[in-house]
Amino acid sequence: MSKVIIGIHGLGNKASAKTLKTWWEKAMREGLSNAGFNSRLPKFELIYWADILYDEPLDETITDERHPLFLKEKYVKGTKIITGMQHPFRKKFLDWFDEAADKIFLNEDMTLNYSFISNKIIHKYFKDLETYYENGKISSKGQTFLARNEIRRRAIEILKKYDGYDIFLVAHSMGSIIAFDVLTFNLPELKIKTFATIGSSLGITVVRSKIAQEKKIVLNDNHKLKTPKGVQQWYNFSDLEDDVAINYSLEKDFDENEDGVKPVDFIVNNNYEIDNEKNPHKSFGYLRTPEFSNILVEFIKKKRFRQKVKDFFSFLKE
Repeated sequence: MSKVIIGIHGLGNKASAKTLKTWWEKAMREGLSNAGFNSRLPKFELIYWADILYDEPLDETITDERHPLFLKEKYVKGTKIITGMQHPFRKKFLDWFDEAADKIFLNEDMTLNYSFISNKIIHKYFKDLETYYENGKISSKGQTFLARNEIRRRAIEILKKYDGYDIFLVAHSMGSIIAFDVLTFNLPELKIKTFATIGSSLGITVVRSKIAQEKKIVLNDNHKLKTPKGVQQWYNFSDLEDDVAINYSLEKDFDENEDGVKPVDFIVNNNYEIDNEKNPHKSFGYLRTPEFSNILVEFIKKKRFRQKVKDFFSFLKE
């Protein structure tokens, strides 16, 4: 069976689709090379949706930092590989914060207390997510769309294109919300060999509540959040210093699907840094962590083994 890696990026304006796709590929290759695995990547396709919300992409060739399309955080190679930094005190705080936030803001039926506070936080810090959840109208190139519908439509189109492939779906930040929603509500039967979430915001209380309420309306179920039906493996990668993935552990927030699959959490160290400024949320840093690379190697090697077996039996028939 043919294999494909499909990525979906996170919130905020981005470089052009072509450039971002190239940078994701470079980051994955860098991680594989660091892990001592130098084989070619399978086919890679990026679900690019920034152009739905932004008229023009950021431009890596602009040098004026005051320009509205100036792009500072380009792809750069990591200067060092960091492993073993588990930040035990921060981990304890985040565990406490996660539990306290659920008790304060989340009711047993997954509805929100003090929803006005959550809405204000989303409005101030996560404008793209606000537009997505409100399904606001947006106009682009003379056409008007409903934001959430159009973002999901684009993801659905690309995922359906590879129905029947072994799919490695890697979703960053808000992209993990979009991917989870599409696999839950739109393509529940689509088989995903490996689902990898990096710097995911799926654990945030308000996000889980939004998903649960849509499940109640669309699926008429008991609101419990489960791994999407078609997902065969789910790995979640979080840096404890990543403020977007502040609810870093998805294992305790999402139940098993019918095949017993639930998230497996990895605490990693995102080494993205540019001009001496670190960004532990950056996708490029996640894509080259040793933990992510090992999962990707496993996906690629299975392909190579099966192909060798297929070639062997083809040879016997000749």
